[in-house]
Amino acid sequence: MSTKVKIINQSTNALPEYKTVGSSGMDVRAFTSKTVFMKPLERSLIKTGLFLEMNTGIECQVRPRSGLALKQGLTVLNTPGTIDADYRGEVGVVLVNLSNETVCIENGDRIAQLVFAKIECIDWVEVNNTDNTERGSGGFGSTGIK
Repeated sequence: MSTKVKIINQSTNALPEYKTVGSSGMDVRAFTSKTVFMKPLERSLIKTGLFLEMNTGIECQVRPRSGLALKQGLTVLNTPGTIDADYRGEVGVVLVNLSNETVCIENGDRIAQLVFAKIECIDWVEVNNTDNTERGSGGFGSTGIK
């Protein structure tokens, strides 16, 4: 059984949908009245015309589309972006052009994907020490490359 999420679509585009049975994400489309030209290293907030209502305990993650990243250098800047269950505004996607060419975004272009995930809420337990592990405090790159 799938989880139900309420959606308002004020765009002229179809609702996001899973393209294959095994897809984790649904492509979301740009909703714009004019072509957006993104210069190299430029970032833009692209609106979708979509408004969501989710139950507490899930989030919607906004992730890049791999084809756009590879072929055009276009990716989601704050990946994954998070749409919280209590947010009721329009879904926007922060895109960045990492290519050396200007990228054009038109109404209806698939610009990102939406992935829904369960969220675990926690309660802090203050302590003086944490348990030791083999890794310990080794951070960035501490486990090597190979």
